[in-house]
Formats: sequence, structure tokens, C-alpha cells
Amino acid sequence: MKINIRWFSFLLLILFTLSACGPGLVPAQPETIADTGIPGTAPAAAKETPTVFVPPASSTPEATLTFTPLPPTATFTPTSIPSVESLKAKVIADLLSCRYGPGPEYLFLYPLNKDANIKLIGRTDANNWVMVDGKNKCWVNAKFIEIAGDPKSLEILYPDKYKLPVSSYPPTTGVIATRDKNDRNKVEVSWNDIPLRAGDEEDESMQHYIVEVWRCESGQIIFDPLATNELAVTFIDETGCDQPSHGRVFVQEKHGFAGPTEIPWPAQ
Repeated sequence: MKINIRWFSFLLLILFTLSACGPGLVPAQPETIADTGIPGTAPAAAKETPTVFVPPASSTPEATLTFTPLPPTATFTPTSIPSVESLKAKVIADLLSCRYGPGPEYLFLYPLNKDANIKLIGRTDANNWVMVDGKNKCWVNAKFIEIAGDPKSLEILYPDKYKLPVSSYPPTTGVIATRDKNDRNKVEVSWNDIPLRAGDEEDESMQHYIVEVWRCESGQIIFDPLATNELAVTFIDETGCDQPSHGRVFVQEKHGFAGPTEIPWPAQ
């Protein structure tokens, strides 16, 4: 009995020695899992989230480009002259003829004495003649009067808003206009004759025909009333104007004017 107890004690000693010398047991570490949150499903393994490097903001802010629209290009607009109904004027010539039409060869209406006070109510579209108000309206050359204001502020009455007194004679016919072959700026206008009856001249100096031309010179349209007793006139008409040149022919006699007959304007 003593032998068995000794033997058992010996075995216990050997076992204790062996356990002390063996490797230690390390408990298993559980896997890290993510909960899907869905009932009845197994949680999925967590995925590693990559780390993104974000550079720190610069302490000096970058300049911001701001678009500033350019101002619109200025457009030149000519300054218009304010219009007026009338202007006061005074005659400075010793004796000034007031005529039926805006030119020196139209029929004479009456004279104006020096220092006469007159009222102007209109003008032509392209020369310096102005209309005098009164019971019998007539035309005078602006260079022989002193005007209180700018005559260009007056309304343009001729040719559209003023009509010459009408004659019982027929208008002229056969009006032709041609340009010189060697000088294309030179224009000749011709027509057929309308003879006057005896005594129908205003006086011996009256011109039988008035040829009104709006011709181009140095880039401007000029109104020229050309008077003649012949059956043709010649004048200069250049290129370079914004408006087309044109014209018409009147027969003049002491009672008025026959026509007009339009001029078929020749090409340049």
C-alpha cells in the first residue's frame, strides 16, 4: 500500500513538470465583423477603408479671376438742330427781291427795302434760300438778311411742301440727260421747245426755262435752279453722295410755271 502511494505521487510530479515546461495556451481572438443590420443575415467581414491624404489648405488664398464686361462701344450720333416755327430777320441789302421760287431767276413778286423786319417760316432742302411769311409768301437769299437764329432750324418746305404757281402752258417734252464721254461728271440735259405767246414774258430779262437739279458736289447734294432761254443746260454731277441726284424742268412765263417734267438721270 505504501508502494502504490509513492508511485502515484511520482506520476503527479512528472505531470506537473511536463505542464510547466510546455508552451502556454493563447486564447483565440474573435474576428472583427460588421453588422449588416438586416435581420436573419450573417454579418459580413469589415473591409479596410483606405486613408485618403488631403493636403492642408494654403494659408494664402489664390487670386480669384473676375470677368468684367467691356463697356459698349460708343456710337457717334450727330447732334440735330432743334426745329423752330419761325425766325425774325432784317434786310441788310439796299433793295432785296422776294421771288416766287428759291432762286434768282424765278418770277419776281415784290421788293423788300433795307432794314425791313421780316419773319422766316421755311427753307429749301439744299441751298441758302428762305421763305418770307406774309399775305404773299416769297423767297429771299439768306446772305442778304440778318437772321436771329440758325436758318437750318427752319422747316424744309421746298420742294415737297411748297408749290409754284401753275401756268396754263403744257409741260415740256423730250427731256434727255447724257454724260460726257470724256468727263463722266459732266451732264447735259436737253428738251423740246414750248414757244410763248407774245406778251407772256415777265420782262425782257426773264428766262424761259427753269431746270432744277439736285446734284452731287464734294460729297454733298446741292440744289441748283438753272435758268436759260436755250434748250439745254450743262452742269457737274459727281459721285460720292448718300442720296441720288435728280432734277426736273419747268416752263416759266409771267403767270406761272408749267410742269415739271422729271429728268431721266443718267448713270455714272
